[in-house]
Amino acid sequence: MVEAIEALRQHFGHASFRPGQEAVVRAVLEGRDVLAVMPTGSGKSLGFQLPAVLLPGITIVVSPLIALMKDQVDDLLRRGIAAAALHSMASAEARRAALDAARAGALRLLYVAPERFASPSFGRLLQALPVARFIVDEAHCVSEWGHDFRPDYRRLRGAAASCRRADGQAGRPPLAALTATATPEVRDDIVELLGLSEPEVIVAGFDRPNIHPAVRPVSGEAEKQRLLPSLVGGRRALVYTATRARAETAAAVLQAAGLDAAAYHGGMPEAARTGVQDRFASGALRVVCATNAFGMGIDRPDIEAVVHADLPGSIEAYYQEIGRAGRDGRPADATLLWHYADVKTREFLIDHAREDEGRRPRADIDREELDRRKALEHAKLRRMMAYAETAGCLRMTILRYFGDPAARETCGACGTCDRREVIGEAERLVVRKILSGIARAPRPYGRRKIAAMLVGHTEGLPAELTRLSTAGLLRDCAPRLIEQWIESACAAGLIAMSADRYHTLTLTPLGRRVMAGRVEQVRMLVPRAARTRARGRRRARRKSR
Repeated sequence: MVEAIEALRQHFGHASFRPGQEAVVRAVLEGRDVLAVMPTGSGKSLGFQLPAVLLPGITIVVSPLIALMKDQVDDLLRRGIAAAALHSMASAEARRAALDAARAGALRLLYVAPERFASPSFGRLLQALPVARFIVDEAHCVSEWGHDFRPDYRRLRGAAASCRRADGQAGRPPLAALTATATPEVRDDIVELLGLSEPEVIVAGFDRPNIHPAVRPVSGEAEKQRLLPSLVGGRRALVYTATRARAETAAAVLQAAGLDAAAYHGGMPEAARTGVQDRFASGALRVVCATNAFGMGIDRPDIEAVVHADLPGSIEAYYQEIGRAGRDGRPADATLLWHYADVKTREFLIDHAREDEGRRPRADIDREELDRRKALEHAKLRRMMAYAETAGCLRMTILRYFGDPAARETCGACGTCDRREVIGEAERLVVRKILSGIARAPRPYGRRKIAAMLVGHTEGLPAELTRLSTAGLLRDCAPRLIEQWIESACAAGLIAMSADRYHTLTLTPLGRRVMAGRVEQVRMLVPRAARTRARGRRRARRKSR
């Protein structure tokens, strides 16, 4: 790796690798198939760019995002590394120049959109090129459970197999798949669908400890617009919206507040989009309000705030978008403005042609297949809603979702953990009743059945639950409120949830002491709905006086 360290210093200006980078570079240089899952902002692109400088032949990089390709190629050219990109936004002259350079052996890296592999002429070119490595960036796109599934990614296994190895050995070139957002089920999909052979799987962890995630419930669009200028302030920021119109509105709101902001979405002319991207990348523009249509393709290290003015479509998309903040390691904020009406917008985008994402349902996909994919997207949306509504630690909710073994119960540095407090006697009584219901169940049950039992919604429940003395003990509460109390109690270490798919509940030793009244100092998050109920009761008492 001595040569790699020297190339790292010479071409990229770094004296050492970031966490996870060295393992990827080593595996790629050794000719292993690789699946690398690294957080957004961790510098995963170095894992293939550095080997491309050292290996004979050309490295093919498949990327779905035109803006990302442009950004990476521009950066490589500034570093004196020969690179080019083939995509629909490039002029015919630029595409010809890229192909000519590839044929002449003048390129180290050739970035290619996945749609390009449908072209027979490009397939013939691939067979003629000496390919050092075949790289699949944003590899989650190969899986239908990935947050940005692209059918064109299914061609890549065959495309890689048709390539000629630069080292003259038999078989296809070594293949590396990289992504920032892959749950365990998506990782398995990637390995199978790309045909990775005994891959080295490198998971660098998902935590970005310098990013402070927070969820802020709002009453509607008016409150969002009122809050937006203060959430952005004078900082360099990204504001994400669900639709083009809302991106325009967010930019107008910030401009009216005297902030330097511009919109970026798929409905804008190419020149306007490029202008916004280039101004932000150079530092001339401080705030971009965007849909997630084309990705940002911008690697500014000093983004201080990411605001989601609308609910994202999945935890994967949300994680990737907030990961664009704080790449310099400095503290950054990620705020989600949560309003339940946003769910309807997302559902509409799932169920109809998603023009804001620049794609429409393909004509060659039958109705049954389309319905199945919609069902998957609705399931991912429900997971995102659960995150927005959770009373648990936000950071740990994300880490557990991605199967990160570093996940604990609390982080102490998110919007939820910030709001933990010592609960009063009334709240502690509710918690003790919930703990009692869990303890009295003859075997562990999940939170929905426990909540239904406690509020007295016993229809359909197992008979052994309906006969408990705690059945109906909290009949004046809504089941969802009880579920939120359970989540909060889990985060406070009072309740343990099983790691299997059933998520059954048991009391921890601390939970048993709280239930028995032996511990009175309980620090936890009080669900917002409970605060609203308490305020309503206080107002009612004042009126009755």
